[in-house]
Amino acid sequence: MSTLVAYFSRAGQNYGNGGVINLPKGNTEILAEAIAADLGADLFKIETVEAYPEDYFATTDVAKRELRAQARPAIQGPLPSMEGVDAIVLGYPNWWGTMPMAVKTFLDACDLSGVTIAPLCTNEGSGLGGSVGDLRRSYPAANVTEGLSIRGTDAVRSTGKAVAWAKRAIA
Repeated sequence: MSTLVAYFSRAGQNYGNGGVINLPKGNTEILAEAIAADLGADLFKIETVEAYPEDYFATTDVAKRELRAQARPAIQGPLPSMEGVDAIVLGYPNWWGTMPMAVKTFLDACDLSGVTIAPLCTNEGSGLGGSVGDLRRSYPAANVTEGLSIRGTDAVRSTGKAVAWAKRAIA
């Protein structure tokens, strides 16, 4: 079984502990790197061609517009080969109740027939939102497992929990 850990993460200004904080590394990235290292999986960071604003609130405005428009922002390539990939551990923050639209740009480019998708969502209290249902509706050819929600401010302390969940989810 070949696993890919694909994730979208945002360093810099983020929401945490009741206000805007500055992160040297995004919460989702911390968890994705730990999972990929433990599983010996390939790691792919989903990055948009056009960077989001540095300001947290400006980014949330852009994210809301993208969601309302069901936009597919261009992402940087090259994309990883999906040949032989049986499972994707998919990490993302909760933006407006679901995953960032750049994650859907990535998934739209993949042949997900028979692929297991294990959703990992960082947030500050909103959990997985509707992201698991969104994944199941948008990608019916994939097997979407139950997701894991981790509070972003707990990411550093939660790598073991995330690794254990990923191993169960893709087993």
